[in-house]
Amino acid sequence: MHDIKPVAAERLPDLLRKMPKAELHMHIEGSLEPELMFALAQRNGLAMDYPDVAALRRAYVFDDLQSFLDIYHQGTLVLRTEQDFFDMTMAYLERAAADQVLHAEIFFDTQTHTGHGLSADLVINGLHRACVAAHAKLGIDASLILCFLRHLTEREAFECLEQALPHRDKIVGVGLASSEMGHPPEKFSRVFDRARELGFRLVAHAGEEGPPAYIWSALDVLKVERIDHGVQAMRDPALIARLVKDRIALTVCPLSNLKLRVVQDLAQHSLGRMLEAGVMATVNSDDPAYFGGYINENFSQSFAALGLTAVHAYQLARNSFEASFVDASVKAAYLDRLDECFEAFV
Repeated sequence: MHDIKPVAAERLPDLLRKMPKAELHMHIEGSLEPELMFALAQRNGLAMDYPDVAALRRAYVFDDLQSFLDIYHQGTLVLRTEQDFFDMTMAYLERAAADQVLHAEIFFDTQTHTGHGLSADLVINGLHRACVAAHAKLGIDASLILCFLRHLTEREAFECLEQALPHRDKIVGVGLASSEMGHPPEKFSRVFDRARELGFRLVAHAGEEGPPAYIWSALDVLKVERIDHGVQAMRDPALIARLVKDRIALTVCPLSNLKLRVVQDLAQHSLGRMLEAGVMATVNSDDPAYFGGYINENFSQSFAALGLTAVHAYQLARNSFEASFVDASVKAAYLDRLDECFEAFV
């Protein structure tokens, strides 16, 4: 499908809800809702620093990425058993399936949890078991991407990779997350070389708060296939030309950018300008429990703020499938479902 018929503004939110899509940038620990956090704390006999769910939600006011990470890591302390990781992942996949996500590529890290005394095996087994169960129960496909924490050392990233290798068949790729400023991609060049040799797909957070130079490094030094966030690319016309020419996808997270004050107002967001420039942008939720919305909320708020249309919706959904790490035949089936949805809707 190439010619997208106009959709009346009042019908657009319904189209955004119903259209099939993939989510390519979502940290599973960032989907841990306060209600489940309290339930897991109680199940594991742990005390919370907040008296109730409402008090915890009120604490979700952030000045920047680091202020978010501080409270995010505190929330991960309630995750103690394989069943905890299973329950958290199933809760996210149920929400994603309701948002018409056909395929999710879920970021996780083991370093946070091994730092709490857990084994990487426990973490990965709980997450993977939920992906398998959700496919059987909900029909949603999900795969896992192991993220190295960039505020830690490359040596620790190598240790993390080695711990995950017994579960190679459960992990599609590796990524780079956590505090961006002061931790350029090239810090992890050798561990990404090793991951590439092992056959992992490669992604990295770059250009969220960091400069366009970090995106160049992620592409040229780490040789990643996708850039997570990448919103600072708009400051560098040569970089935009590179992204367009090489069809490098950006996994953009509008509500995250707003919540962490990367932009002061969604109406200032560069998503629409990215699409007009031909960038392969996608919409994702990042850490939805903390940032005020899952993927459909990111779509609806962004479209309302930016005045985007059904043409943009189709392109964003198509980009999400094309940028996913699934086989060509599966990708084609997803795109057929997207076309059928738009044809039926208009």
